[in-house]
Amino acid sequence: MHTLFPELNIFPEGFQYFPDFLTTEEEQYLYHKILKVELHTFTFQGFEAKRRVESFGYDYHFDSRSITKGREIPEEFIFLIEKVSQHINVSVEKFAELLVTEYPLGSVINWHRDAPPFDLIAGISLMTDCTFRLRPYDKKKQGRNSIISFPVQRRSLYVMQGVARSEWEHSIRTVKQVRYSLTLRTLRESRKV
Repeated sequence: MHTLFPELNIFPEGFQYFPDFLTTEEEQYLYHKILKVELHTFTFQGFEAKRRVESFGYDYHFDSRSITKGREIPEEFIFLIEKVSQHINVSVEKFAELLVTEYPLGSVINWHRDAPPFDLIAGISLMTDCTFRLRPYDKKKQGRNSIISFPVQRRSLYVMQGVARSEWEHSIRTVKQVRYSLTLRTLRESRKV
């Protein structure tokens, strides 16, 4: 498995990055399938974010902090789950959610950790690159020198689990072109419903 800058060991434990994970043909196939998904504006605590989403498998409700079973993951995305599963050696059955996201020109993702019921996070970037950032979640450890900033290329895969998932947060800088992402998540054992 090829990861970005492995000799520098710049990432926190549990973070992996794989450029060129998808072929150009796979990216185009997924892009056309995403265009058929009915996306809606993402709302967080009453605030409308500048991105559109649709979730399959499980839905996390930020207002009630609860998780419910949602619509089945569409068949046309199963090959992607199988490919990620094989690449990172996690069984297909463990992937409980697929989140489809469209980031319009000028959108950002502020610093955050993903919703608590989810465990491993695998993100696939489509149609353009973006600047991904990581920093410690503990405010005492934060500072300008604690931020790891790097390009996430289109067709790449990143994975967050373990320490990178629990003790770090992430953000994405302003996108310069419309970007799409597919995020796969596993559930924590204690959160399965």
